Amino acid sequence: MSMWFAVLHVLGILSLTCCTFGSDLNVPTPISCGTRAVDLPDTRKMVLCPANCTLWSLSVFGSGVYASVSSICGAAIHRGILSLSGGPVEVHGLQGRTNYLSSYAHGIQSQSLSQWSSSFTVARTISLPLEVSSQTSRSATVASGAAKKPVKKTAKKPLPPITIIRDCPVDMALLLDSSYNIGQRRFNLQKSFVSKLVAMLKVGTPGPQVGVVQTSETPRTEFYLSNYTTAKDLTFAIKEIPYIGGNTNTGRAILHTVRNFFNPDFGVRRGYPRILVVFVDGWPSDNVEEAAILARESGINIFFVTVAKPTPEEMSLVREHDFMRKAVCKDNEFFTFTMPSWFGTSKFVKPLAHKLCSIDQLLCSKTCYNSVNLGFLIDGSSSVGDGNFRLVLDLLLSIARSFDISDIGSRIGAIQFTYDQRMEFNFNDHTTKDNALRALENIPYMSGGTATGDAINFALRSLFKPHTGSNKNFLIIITDGQSYDDVRVPAMAAQREGITVYAVGVAWAPMEDLKAMASEPKESHVFFTREFTGLAQFQQPIVQGICRDSTEFN
Repeated sequence: MSMWFAVLHVLGILSLTCCTFGSDLNVPTPISCGTRAVDLPDTRKMVLCPANCTLWSLSVFGSGVYASVSSICGAAIHRGILSLSGGPVEVHGLQGRTNYLSSYAHGIQSQSLSQWSSSFTVARTISLPLEVSSQTSRSATVASGAAKKPVKKTAKKPLPPITIIRDCPVDMALLLDSSYNIGQRRFNLQKSFVSKLVAMLKVGTPGPQVGVVQTSETPRTEFYLSNYTTAKDLTFAIKEIPYIGGNTNTGRAILHTVRNFFNPDFGVRRGYPRILVVFVDGWPSDNVEEAAILARESGINIFFVTVAKPTPEEMSLVREHDFMRKAVCKDNEFFTFTMPSWFGTSKFVKPLAHKLCSIDQLLCSKTCYNSVNLGFLIDGSSSVGDGNFRLVLDLLLSIARSFDISDIGSRIGAIQFTYDQRMEFNFNDHTTKDNALRALENIPYMSGGTATGDAINFALRSLFKPHTGSNKNFLIIITDGQSYDDVRVPAMAAQREGITVYAVGVAWAPMEDLKAMASEPKESHVFFTREFTGLAQFQQPIVQGICRDSTEFN
């Protein structure tokens, strides 16, 4: 069987070679069951598959989009556009990609492939009736009677050019609604709207990357961020996405996307905002809040685009009436978008595109500036003095101003210590930047002895516990003298809890103590100055160090 299959494969290639020159593109070229797309001389070709190809062992790599080393007829059967009796198939060549997905469909088990240099998709051929075909014979016109006067054709008004947004450096997942709610017809209108959206974005490096996941009973990734690098290829891939049906399990699709889609192996770029655009026709069938929380903690900005809101009579069927408010990045109306229906949606493309590319308003993007908890441990001993204490606060204020402090971003907390410790405010006391900075600026000076080790234990116990969320934790210690207790053991305990420690010393602070408290590498986490007036120089290197540590953590 294998020898005969190889012979047929060679004959198929020979038939392609001899039939290519001078052939009509509308006339299918016969091929064998094993002919691969890489064997075709043209990127777009009409071929004719023989009958009973399922009897052969066909190599197919991918799902929907196939590696060009795949059997064309095998891919057509897998796609569901070719029956046992064979028939014509239209082949469209595409650029190479990574992560071809395996799946079982229509009796064909396709295989996964990490990468290939070229790809293709298959589609049914459409036979035009004689009266509208460009192949209509001229003799038929003559036989119909006297020649008619040529009809003057009215020139069609050219379509307006597509506006391209050129500054949109984001990684974007589009969650298409493929449920029973939307149905086949509106699903196609949804794909048309999404195609216009990606045409407006200048897809590719260094601009936006776009991938697609389908929402239905079970979520399905159609393609990842790095699979298509031009708007043309991306639009064609969207056109080929098949309708699935099933319940609108939006929460499950969001979880799937957060856990499996946004992965460096699949093209996610470090430092680029991550956006998840969820299209919902009607309402979700499941709970979205838990999935949305995970998305926010992962630094993903969720936008909800709803079409055809439930009527008052349908509200009893909706599981969560305020699902949009619970699901979006932030409930401020920026992350929600509503369209009355899928008809006449062209006017909504540009406003949505501008929202998705408004980088400054993507509040859930996780960066070193909006995803850290900064704990300040401030020496209030008698040797500092009130005037120098203000200089210490000035340094801490300049550090805090560099970060995006909010209820969904970075947090700051402060403890002042002598022999005793005083919680000035914790991470949850001030969730706006102005209030947090004001509280820090107004800390009153204590005066007393110096017990830095006890202060570190107090911070670990009272400031960093209970759980402080997904933000990376930092402790910045400022002291001007020798501690009366041990600092090494408490500092090691803090670091074991995942807290990065910066030690800033002034005047008589022993370098040995500073190094014992600071995280590794010591040279980038220890700072010392003889005078309090020299503290200001440490603002920039400390902020840069926090960003470096935060990036390595993520």
